Amino acid sequence: MKLILQRVSSASVAIDGEEISSINKGVLILFGAEKGDGEGQAEFLADKVLNLRIFPDDKGKMNFSSLDVGGGILVVSQFTLVGDCSRGRRPGFDQAADPGTARTLYEYFVELLIQSGLKVGTGRFAADMEVKLVNDGPVTFILER
Repeated sequence: MKLILQRVSSASVAIDGEEISSINKGVLILFGAEKGDGEGQAEFLADKVLNLRIFPDDKGKMNFSSLDVGGGILVVSQFTLVGDCSRGRRPGFDQAADPGTARTLYEYFVELLIQSGLKVGTGRFAADMEVKLVNDGPVTFILER
């Protein structure tokens, strides 16, 4: 499982020009599931996302987590995260989880985040989406499990 996590001042996702979800201060997560991924990876990464100290304290040091600051979370499925670009000129997706498994893991991951009590928004699985964000910092991390 691979995630791109970006600390944002705001983020939104739209489909066909209609905004379906948005957050203010918080994190935007792009989510990709690989073959062999399961609930254990989702649980580990959900805990990591919620508790990762990426928000600044009054001295500018990253000492606060999403839980500490009450930040929103916007999760967008993006299977291209697991694309292999090491050979040729077209990405290969042999390591991507099949769509049914990926959807189940995505929904499970989102449910784990919702249980935190934070505002959690999502994109629409397998849809063509437009994601907008204001990256704060910029602060961006790649998380894998």
